[in-house]
Amino acid sequence: MATIFKCFSGEKNALINPCDTTERADGFPKVCITTFSEGMIEAFIRNNTVKVIAHLYSANGAVPVYEVEYGNEKMGLFLSRVGAPACAAGLEEIIALGAERIILFGCCGILDRSLADGRIIIPSSAVRDEGTSYHYIPDSEEIRADGASVKLVARCLGRLGIPYVEGKVWTTDAIYRETRTLVEERKRQGCLGVEMEGAASLAVARFRNIPIFLFFYGADSLDDDGWEIRDLTDYGVSHGSRYMTIALECGVLAAHFGEPCIE
Repeated sequence: MATIFKCFSGEKNALINPCDTTERADGFPKVCITTFSEGMIEAFIRNNTVKVIAHLYSANGAVPVYEVEYGNEKMGLFLSRVGAPACAAGLEEIIALGAERIILFGCCGILDRSLADGRIIIPSSAVRDEGTSYHYIPDSEEIRADGASVKLVARCLGRLGIPYVEGKVWTTDAIYRETRTLVEERKRQGCLGVEMEGAASLAVARFRNIPIFLFFYGADSLDDDGWEIRDLTDYGVSHGSRYMTIALECGVLAAHFGEPCIE
């Protein structure tokens, strides 16, 4: 597999491209927000005015893309499928529809309670322990997040008065193969949390030249002799309003990302 991952093909055109399956939509929101909790999105649409503007299709079913308005900005909102390949495909299609800025957030397992407990994690980089990212950028142990994107999320959390920490995350393909040996190794590398989509999302965004803004909230904990499930199976719903507010506030800033002043 090391040989396969080292054989990166940088050709921009593939045999099947996102534009071959997804038609660009007129007036599509330039900023799109996505997360992995269906319950969180359902709660949001029950309590807010939204409209369906598109769908993402797969054998798993159709995923609605909603248009929401917040802070005088129209944004897209959609569910990302769990796992790097499915998440990457959704990002590809949302970009093909017309998205130019993406805010992606979800839960992670805490690897360092002393730094990450009670704080939002802003990934400064991700360990590439998955396969998808190697199809978008050349092989390397890690992928770094864009510094300006990290600063935007940090600025947003600072404005909201929400504690956060910037640091490395571990992106894995195998949730049931997070062994004690691997956890300890990743902790020595400086990883604060473990999740399944960060590295691939950063790679897709870099390949497509689209700014992406990531943050993760802690759910379970692996920073002990055993596993603490905590509120993992809540899927973020109990605190969904808080996380959605962070994402929407990031979206307002992201709408003006790259302009001389976004304050």
